[in-house]
Amino acid sequence: MIDKTTKMNNEYLMSTESELAAAYVHNIQPFWQERVKQGSFAGVNDITIAYAYVLHSDAIGSIVISTGRIESYIKYKEVVYELYQNGYSVFIHDHRGQGLSGRMTVNPQMGYVDDFADYVRDFKVFMDRVVLPHCQSAPSLLSHSMGGAIAALMVLNYPTLFKNAAFSAPMFGIRPALPHWFSSFLIKCHFTFNKQVAYFAGQLDYIKHDFAGNDLTHSEIRYQIFRQEYEDSPELQLGGVTGHWLKAAAEAMHAIERQAHTFPIPALVIQAGADTVVDNKRQARVVSKMPNTSMKVISGAKHELLAEQDRYRQPCVKAILDFFKPEQAN
Repeated sequence: MIDKTTKMNNEYLMSTESELAAAYVHNIQPFWQERVKQGSFAGVNDITIAYAYVLHSDAIGSIVISTGRIESYIKYKEVVYELYQNGYSVFIHDHRGQGLSGRMTVNPQMGYVDDFADYVRDFKVFMDRVVLPHCQSAPSLLSHSMGGAIAALMVLNYPTLFKNAAFSAPMFGIRPALPHWFSSFLIKCHFTFNKQVAYFAGQLDYIKHDFAGNDLTHSEIRYQIFRQEYEDSPELQLGGVTGHWLKAAAEAMHAIERQAHTFPIPALVIQAGADTVVDNKRQARVVSKMPNTSMKVISGAKHELLAEQDRYRQPCVKAILDFFKPEQAN
């Protein structure tokens, strides 16, 4: 396999936008077909949880990825390939209700979970059955957006499971940022008028939005690759959130903030300076309560830091790899 990543600063191998279209076809896709193993297990209430992993023959460590809302591990092909090229074994799974994992609603497009604790319990099964049997030492934890909230809950519930954690634009608050009393009122109103699982006001089935004006990334090539994967595999598609998901998310975010001062392991939080998806003010407030945690702000970056233009993405990836680098390699 010809490596089409580029060594940046004579240190790390990273993808570049100028080569990504060709690399995706000739390197990343074959890597996934030839090296990456995929499988599934039964999560809470027998919901199927899909996962993928790749073992490095000379690994310097292991990284477990917790993905964001609507995401699938299929969206992380570039990231997994890149981490592998830098010497890591990588493990990733699709959270219940999205990606290739089982859906729990009659309309499979609805973003639903009963309680974020179900995400955590699924994650623990993934760790016990798939990840830890392949690890010589505690792995690192990499997360994005909603996956950051799940990752934080994982660490708070299982403080010795990971050696450190890096968060990309974690969902410690959601925009638009509303006063707690008002958001609680809106959620209460939703359940007053909806006795069954239903979309929250304004939420719809999956829509393929054009690149122009998107809230996720400045990188057109990475945006188009992600959208094409979801067009090629309609089972990956997910629409907006239900009232149940929003209520569960609010409870999870409050739990994280209440317990932030007890966060037990070293952490790095990378904030997207131009994020319009998560609430950066609340994110910064939570991080200020977390011991042994540093924050890096990528000014001008949109929410999808790991799928951004190179000028935003490369400093993000470098910071993550610097943070995860084994002590003997420093």
